[in-house]
Amino acid sequence: MYKHVLIPTDGSDLSQQAVEHGIALAKAVGAKTTVLSVTEPFYISAFEPRMVEQYKKHVAALATKHLDDAKNAAGASNVACELVRIEHQHPYQAIIDAAQARECDVIVMASHGRSGISAIVLGSETMKVLTHSPIPVVVVRGQKRSDYFAAS
Repeated sequence: MYKHVLIPTDGSDLSQQAVEHGIALAKAVGAKTTVLSVTEPFYISAFEPRMVEQYKKHVAALATKHLDDAKNAAGASNVACELVRIEHQHPYQAIIDAAQARECDVIVMASHGRSGISAIVLGSETMKVLTHSPIPVVVVRGQKRSDYFAAS
């Protein structure tokens, strides 16, 4: 069925559930995983260069934490996991490109991410992946974690 699962994450609670779901799916079918964090560039036009460096350090630290959390979850389930961090102006395109470049069979991602305005933006990223991806997409909505592949 699936041999390679791509799991984008932004570190939100729902995104973490998508990571867990993707790892459980990979374990159930004997697939490997790639967990992806996509950060958007900080545009310098109206800001000091120092602010750009602070932003880059901050998002790199957050991405590293989210990816490390996913790596630990995969390790606990004995699922092979590669970590990838990409900076891209269009996160949905980075997700699709990463899935294609790594020959993933399926993308497992959250229906939306953070709350407020960020949820609208990230939710639209999920919709864009659904709309443009030639690769199947599994969208994870909030649910009890115990429901994931009870047999795994």
